[in-house]
Amino acid sequence: MFGLLRSPRAGDPGPASDALVVLGTLAEERGRDSAGIALLTGRPAAPGPELPAGSAGERYSDLHHDGCRVVKGRGGFAGVWRPGLVPALDASPTVLGHTRWATQGSPYELANASPLLVAAPHGSPGIVATHNGDIEAGELRALHALPPATGTTDSEPLFQLLAGLRTTAGIAAALASLTGRAALAWADRARPDRVHLARAALSPLSVAVDTDHNLYWASNPRWFREAGRHTGVRFATVVMLREGTYLQAGVVRGRPCVLSRASFLPTARPWDVDDRVWTGFTPADAARDRALLRHRTAERGDEPVPAAAA
Repeated sequence: MFGLLRSPRAGDPGPASDALVVLGTLAEERGRDSAGIALLTGRPAAPGPELPAGSAGERYSDLHHDGCRVVKGRGGFAGVWRPGLVPALDASPTVLGHTRWATQGSPYELANASPLLVAAPHGSPGIVATHNGDIEAGELRALHALPPATGTTDSEPLFQLLAGLRTTAGIAAALASLTGRAALAWADRARPDRVHLARAALSPLSVAVDTDHNLYWASNPRWFREAGRHTGVRFATVVMLREGTYLQAGVVRGRPCVLSRASFLPTARPWDVDDRVWTGFTPADAARDRALLRHRTAERGDEPVPAAAA
């Protein structure tokens, strides 16, 4: 998982775009079943040079929606990325990217590839979202009244839940209701100047700010060090989010900053603590993160509380 929230103060969008592409390429180490990128503008997206608006096939799609363009395909990010996307990337204030290692849902169906677009129940354009991890989707549906899904992943019901929430307390409560591994990034398509980031149990998520005040996120803090070596971007800070952290970041006075945040107690299953959580991490980064884990472990026999009884 990787992404970018731009600062309007950055005069040249090129270095941040270059860093974003490097992050996407590095993210292949955490999944090559499929990959995708969402370019948020807050307005109708113009068709790209490679494919007309609305083009979609079994292996590659380039779909345009009000406020968002989503490009995704089977295989690694390098097979999805096209040089012709550079102008759209440079013009997008918010970008969400994802590479998938399928745990639930067929890896061959693009409907299961992220970023996913999910409608909101209150009439807004909805959200575009990415998720790394594996959660109990059936338990989530037992806890919350959710609409039917279009795909077969555990991510979609989670996004359906988040799409209907507007308060920090409500979002934190929803995240606390999850069982399993989860790191999330999502944005309201009507507000491309804001992004929501959350780390529930285990699945790693790091956040960085460069010297031009652009904000980035990625699954592995090492990727920022690599991006700094291969681009003109210099990262001023890199922070690994602790489990049970939710924050909303937005642009204020030309700079991305944290608008709201909350802590919650995440829940993992006994088998979720696995070395694959830290795939690609250096031993030092993995050890630092392990030392700060603070999730609860679901006991055998834990049962979800039905939404009607909650």
